[in-house]
Amino acid sequence: MVKSLMVQGTASDAGKSIIAAGLCRIFKQDGLEVVPFKSQNMALNSFITKKGDEMGRAQVVQAEAAGKEPDVRMNPVLLKPTSDRKSQVVFLGRVLRDMDAVEYHEYKQQLLPKIKEVYEELGAENDIIVIEGAGSPAEINLNDRDIVNMGMAKLVDAPVILVADIDKGGVFASIYGTIELMPPEDRKRIKGVIINKFRGDVALLQSGIDMIEELTRVPVIGVVPYAQLDIDSEDSVALVQKSRRFDSRKSLDIAVVSLKRLSNFTDFHSLEIQPDVSVRYVQPGDAIGRPDLLILPGSKNTIEDMNYLRESGLEAEILECLEQGVRIFGICGGYQLLGQKISDPLHLESDLEEISGLGILETETVLQPVKRTTQVRALHEGQELEGYEIHMGETQLADSLEPFSIIKEQNGEATERLDGAVAYDGQVQGTYLHGVFDNLEWTRQYLNELRLAKGLEPLEGQLISIKDFKDREYDKLADVLRQSLDMEQIYQIINRDEK
Repeated sequence: MVKSLMVQGTASDAGKSIIAAGLCRIFKQDGLEVVPFKSQNMALNSFITKKGDEMGRAQVVQAEAAGKEPDVRMNPVLLKPTSDRKSQVVFLGRVLRDMDAVEYHEYKQQLLPKIKEVYEELGAENDIIVIEGAGSPAEINLNDRDIVNMGMAKLVDAPVILVADIDKGGVFASIYGTIELMPPEDRKRIKGVIINKFRGDVALLQSGIDMIEELTRVPVIGVVPYAQLDIDSEDSVALVQKSRRFDSRKSLDIAVVSLKRLSNFTDFHSLEIQPDVSVRYVQPGDAIGRPDLLILPGSKNTIEDMNYLRESGLEAEILECLEQGVRIFGICGGYQLLGQKISDPLHLESDLEEISGLGILETETVLQPVKRTTQVRALHEGQELEGYEIHMGETQLADSLEPFSIIKEQNGEATERLDGAVAYDGQVQGTYLHGVFDNLEWTRQYLNELRLAKGLEPLEGQLISIKDFKDREYDKLADVLRQSLDMEQIYQIINRDEK
């Protein structure tokens, strides 16, 4: 029978996703077959598997750390907010429908049997499942219908480790309050506490650790330092930590417009790790200025984001960049925004029937009820590119426009269709391909074009692979956790022989 360990947090952004990823890496290093699992995730930063299924990015990161191919069974329910009140409900990689919080709260119990079924399927194929919770298990208003925290732990009889973020302050109160708000049967499942993101001498914490262990009867099994690791995040809170300024030590200034409903910001991780690139995120109130490259990223609601660009004054700044000769690149929703018009006849995103776009590309987009979710191979100027698509719009090009690429394969099957558009002699490009900058050789060629336009020599032989980079970061994470956690005790918890 598969063994399990569940990682829950005292609050959102406590670091449970990263801790779970690090444990996956450690178990892999120790020769075990391990997979991540999160019954329900909420994120706009998603991923498309080789089978064309959509899943949360956090479980993709954890799968990579575990050395496993991402599988939608690792994240059966994905909630993608479409507005402040509604989310698109994705179940086993496919869209069910949009629901508000009340409707979903009533509906989600229907999903439990299938969630347990896919969990057991993964269990039959592996030695350990590392389960991640969501938010806090002390959300007492939601506990009666919980399927992701203690509800999930009970469903599969998993022991729980609680992660608390000391960097925010009040760590001991959050540990004590979380545990005390749980009913007695749930408290019994908490087998250990991890204090995360600590800066300083652990000795200074000891008196507090002793007291919290006495009060809760739960051991603190590790204090993890605030580590400088560069690992993909799916949470929008990660954007707050992104740079908003050009790093003058770097040669190239790349500005990404932080749309209100920005999705898939991991598209730019490959750019962030290049030695000559500074990536900054343009937030409300920031000036775009004159970057070497301006990127319009993916969006979960292009109509809302077009209104945002218009009302914030960013539309005028983008058009000014065009006039100044700044290269502009749109990805997915960003590509749609570059066009003449976005239509929503079925009111999938808005009460509006249509909205005019930036008008830079001679394209028109109509939002469709069926989402396209594909992994693809494409040809761009004779080069093969890999990426994935997640979009509900179909875009028509004017006859005068050339496409960005030709899709030659989708979800492993041969096809031939056009993708994206190129205009203004290559100054403006748009594509539906997420992950386009993960194509190393093409990206370096593109960056060298920016360097040449700036009067700089191209960089040769300085190719940093995102895969190799990630692997090094996962190993670093595992090293940090091995040094910080009582791994012997963690294995005892997993094996149900804890002291």
